[in-house]
Amino acid sequence: MEEEIAAALGDGNPDEILSSAFKLTVTREDMRTLEKLQWLNDTVINFYMTLLVDRSNRGKGPSVFAFNTFFYLKLCSGGYSAVKRWSKGVDLFSKDIIFVPVHLRCHWTLGVIDVRKKSIRHYDSLGQNGDKICQVLFKFLQEESHEKRKEELDSSEWTLRSMEPHEIPQQKNGSDCGVFTCKYADYICREEPMTFTQRHMPYFRRKMVWEILHQQLL
Repeated sequence: MEEEIAAALGDGNPDEILSSAFKLTVTREDMRTLEKLQWLNDTVINFYMTLLVDRSNRGKGPSVFAFNTFFYLKLCSGGYSAVKRWSKGVDLFSKDIIFVPVHLRCHWTLGVIDVRKKSIRHYDSLGQNGDKICQVLFKFLQEESHEKRKEELDSSEWTLRSMEPHEIPQQKNGSDCGVFTCKYADYICREEPMTFTQRHMPYFRRKMVWEILHQQLL
């Protein structure tokens, strides 16, 4: 395993495709964002989120859907009409959990829509408030329900909240936000308590390299 990981992160053509699945490709240059202290890029996060969905589709854990990393920015810039086709062929309200990775300039966070519990939560490894993000996502859900189901969502039945720093693991540097975002989603899928800390990040990075190479989660 370690030899494979080292080879993937080692010297070579940056455009070499190291993994291809789910209509996504990961090059050596993409994979190198999983090296220590590097910021994860869109490709790696999208591939990992798709691995979570794939695990769910295999009947393991809650039913999961994940938007890609460009969804939230497109929603903010263009409104519902700009993204309504992004869920084409998918009944979002039949899913248990919907993940929305959020790119805030130089920082990754995670929006989590729990359809079962009628809640929207925001996970930020720097402890910043994400109430606005929750509101944007709930407005999207309202419009999605109206457009696709001809039903109105009652806001009084839904809970929107930004997780507090003491409630979730927090990063201690300026580069691990993407890994935290991915692992928040992983632990939520597995319905396990988030017991990881900053010290687990080097291990998680190397583990993610292997998982992306083999297109399966350990």
